[in-house]
Amino acid sequence: MTNTKKLTTSAICLALCLLLPFLTGQVPQIGNMLLPMHIPVLLCGLICGWPWGAAVGFIAPLLRYALFGMPQIFPMGISMAAELAVYGMTVGMVYARSPKNLGSIYVSLGVAMIAGRIVWGAVRYLMAVMTGVEFTMDLFLAGAFFTAWPGIILQFLLIPPIVRALERSKLAMA
Repeated sequence: MTNTKKLTTSAICLALCLLLPFLTGQVPQIGNMLLPMHIPVLLCGLICGWPWGAAVGFIAPLLRYALFGMPQIFPMGISMAAELAVYGMTVGMVYARSPKNLGSIYVSLGVAMIAGRIVWGAVRYLMAVMTGVEFTMDLFLAGAFFTAWPGIILQFLLIPPIVRALERSKLAMA
């Protein structure tokens, strides 16, 4: 894939990051469950490669805040920027080093989701320490897994078939 195609595809993924949360009606509780911004970031990392996925992941929550006021920049927007950058980077790096098959997509997604959630928790914890707010393991688990499980399932259901279809059409892959 040429850099022009990667730039164009990344721009489309960034646009989706800005628009998909409108499907949740801008309701943070629903957005926290379905994770609409995560899907285009993970796709970008798989399709365009880790540098592009990391860039889209980092920029998306910050740009969305600048344009629409959501997610709230502190602490959510900053922690999401770190989390999504790690998603895009990790999924792209793992998949680039894997055989191009369905199992590798699932493994890449799983590794990226775990790494991103750990970074999200670490950033939230550091911000909590800096501001004197409590951020317990229970809050981490609730935010990273218990609330997010519908979105995690949605990502595992949607992303692999999209990537496989793009691979078959030879439109994708870094």
